[in-house]
Amino acid sequence: MSRALNLIHLADLPPAIAKPGYERAQLQAGILHIGVGNFHRAHQAVYLDDLFNAGRDRDWALIGAGIRPNDKAMRQALESQDWLTTVVELEPGANHARVTGAMVDFVPVEDDGRAIIAALDDPALRILSLTVTEGGYCIDPATGAFNPKHPDILHDAAHLHAPRSVFGVILAALKRRRDAELAPFTVMSCDNLPHNGRVAQEAVAGLASRIDPALAAYVREQVAFPNSMVDRITPATTDRERAALTERFGIRDNWPVFCEPFRQWVLEDHFPAGRPALEEVGVTFTPHVAAYELMKLRILNGGHAAIAYPAGLLGIHFVHEAMQDPLVRGFLDKLEAEEIIPCVPPVPGVDLQDYYRLIARRFSNPDVGDTIPRLAQDGSNRQPKFILPSTRDRLKAGGDVPGLALVSALWCRSCVGLDDQGRPVALDDPNAGRLQPAALAAREDASAFLNLTDIFGDLSGNPVFRSRFEAALSGLWREGTRATLQAYLGGGL
Repeated sequence: MSRALNLIHLADLPPAIAKPGYERAQLQAGILHIGVGNFHRAHQAVYLDDLFNAGRDRDWALIGAGIRPNDKAMRQALESQDWLTTVVELEPGANHARVTGAMVDFVPVEDDGRAIIAALDDPALRILSLTVTEGGYCIDPATGAFNPKHPDILHDAAHLHAPRSVFGVILAALKRRRDAELAPFTVMSCDNLPHNGRVAQEAVAGLASRIDPALAAYVREQVAFPNSMVDRITPATTDRERAALTERFGIRDNWPVFCEPFRQWVLEDHFPAGRPALEEVGVTFTPHVAAYELMKLRILNGGHAAIAYPAGLLGIHFVHEAMQDPLVRGFLDKLEAEEIIPCVPPVPGVDLQDYYRLIARRFSNPDVGDTIPRLAQDGSNRQPKFILPSTRDRLKAGGDVPGLALVSALWCRSCVGLDDQGRPVALDDPNAGRLQPAALAAREDASAFLNLTDIFGDLSGNPVFRSRFEAALSGLWREGTRATLQAYLGGGL
């Protein structure tokens, strides 16, 4: 017999399922998190659950928040189960389930974020954390710099009382704290961005500068934005996962999280208003966050991009199946060894080759069930962050980029929306409306795609990159994905 997940049934769940070892009534909120998705609940919320289970820092519980339409669905799903979440760690052949209780509330989701702003009047909330995806930071994808002309920024500069963007919400809440002479909260980004703390600071301070120079100075001088690196592969939840949870563990959870066993969190220790003792549960505090961050973004996230597009064009659905394909795996191995890892600066105490071998094992985990469409989404934001920086570094060092240019060409080819067999390929990207026509035109003239300078930046005019991109794209259209990968592996591309 299965049980619905909630506080009433918590004690009745099977003994094999780990449960909170603390009374929820003992918890007090100290963190408000914007963007309660699967990753947050498999990562930050799990670390806090570990900390509370260890008897530590129970005044740092989580309040959830969101401003997007899908946040309403998440709130509704979690409310009916008392904000509890089932997390299933997918160790091959030995899956483990646990119920986490680190979240104690979820602010009502409103279009203008005013409920979040009001909640942050509480001085007990000393950290605002966020996972709003790489595309949510109002930055120019080609340069990585804050875009002061982003429509959401222009709106919020004129309507800070009813902001549309997450950064408008943060700024409005900080302004209220300042005006009430309350200490500011720390803003902790947990998104996959280079220097994510600094990027978040630029977004908040950049918006403030359009409203009041004094407010911008306050943000830069008084508000902490620690950098971080976060890592855990966490696929989307579907009815497949819900059914598996009920069948294997006897739990009915509206929105469970399935994830790999591995997790990592590296943080800059810059929390003037205090923080939980996360170092007690495996979080690394270091001034060298940037080195860990660059390693992860280039090797792991870049690796995801490298396999996503060829696998999608070959009709492969699951990531572990892509890793079983000799051509896709061979492409990834060669690309990482020859073009990506050589561009990654040393990381204290880490062997980069060992790190890549760990990444390859994680990608190959069949129990995770991560999908190629998930990796392929949002390419116009991910290419400039995960692939093109390595391309630039290689070219600046005088190196060649046949593999990196091939990744970009594979992305272009996939933007057409059809695989090698003519079957539809989903183009899940906020810029799909202009990517697809450019990709179609690039079949005859690669410039049609390369001239998307807001994505490619200075690479659009780099002769080495253009030549490699054109050759790769031509091969993909002429010979197909398999033959083009074979040519690359044989040194003929």
